[in-house]
Amino acid sequence: MNSFKREAALRIMNMLLLALTSCLIRFDSQTKVLFYTYKKTATFHVLDALYVLVWIDVAAAVYNFLQLITCYKMQRFATNRYVSWGIFLLDQAAAYTVFGATAAAVQGSAIAITGAKSFQWMKLCNRFTRFCYQIGGALICGYVAAVLMIITASISAYSLFRFYSPKRFLMLKPK
Repeated sequence: MNSFKREAALRIMNMLLLALTSCLIRFDSQTKVLFYTYKKTATFHVLDALYVLVWIDVAAAVYNFLQLITCYKMQRFATNRYVSWGIFLLDQAAAYTVFGATAAAVQGSAIAITGAKSFQWMKLCNRFTRFCYQIGGALICGYVAAVLMIITASISAYSLFRFYSPKRFLMLKPK
């Protein structure tokens, strides 16, 4: 399997996992009746990090889709180091953004599980268990997608740095 097919397979898996993560978080909600009259609904709007993660995952899935399209249309430009630099930098930015947003959502979700007495934040997961389990599964999918994006970025790094000499720093290989 050549590198274009491997990269395409990784980008398709990235798209699917990022879309799954964003859909699981976006469409997850649970309503409970508290004190016999008051209804409380837990959605992804409860935690701002989840709201941001949904939009970042959607943007990263769209980016992977566009890169998948250009992967096949620009195979003839694979020998152009300037295009390779652009793809490398965009892949790095996307991978680190998805990883950072997922880590922030995990941190916020940990506070939702344990609560914070000093800030008078109550525990959410003792009342909304199904919501928390589904968010936990979505965050695991998000971490898997982040790891796959890091692997995709490393393939981009390989396709970029194969133009340069291994013995001299940032000097092109002779043709």
